Amino acid sequence: MALLPILTAPDPVLKSKSKPVAAVDDRIRALLADMLETMYHAPGIGLAAPQIGVLERVIVMDIGRKEEDRDPISMINPEIVWASDEDNTYEEGCLSVPEHYSNVVRPAAVKVRYLDESGARQEIHADGLLATVVQHEMDHLDGILFIDHLSSLKRNMILRKLLKARKDAE
Repeated sequence: MALLPILTAPDPVLKSKSKPVAAVDDRIRALLADMLETMYHAPGIGLAAPQIGVLERVIVMDIGRKEEDRDPISMINPEIVWASDEDNTYEEGCLSVPEHYSNVVRPAAVKVRYLDESGARQEIHADGLLATVVQHEMDHLDGILFIDHLSSLKRNMILRKLLKARKDAE
């Protein structure tokens, strides 16, 4: 397993659409393991492959706050097959948009179909925080960041701060 560098906005890779995974093989399983290690180290509760520069439809999540509560979920080629009419608002953050948080409105519950690490088809009903996280990570697969759900004024302000922080760090 390896810690991978996490891309930050406005890196153009983060705005790219990911391609489906053709086969769940050892390369994908190694990618999932590296993504989980990277996510836990960051620390975060979700990570999508585009955030580490891999444009494939792969995400990992774990909403367990403490190490003993960990229950990681890995999804390959996830697709939302149902979303509730009821919405929820959560204050979201993102490892690719460090130190910025904002309220985002999303469906309160979703049903997601995906392949697991063995290539078996799975389906999960997610609500609450898990529903928010899975939708947030799936957005990454389509080149969408949580700040894209904000007003253009707020989004541009965050992007300017991220650019300035990047220039200051160089």
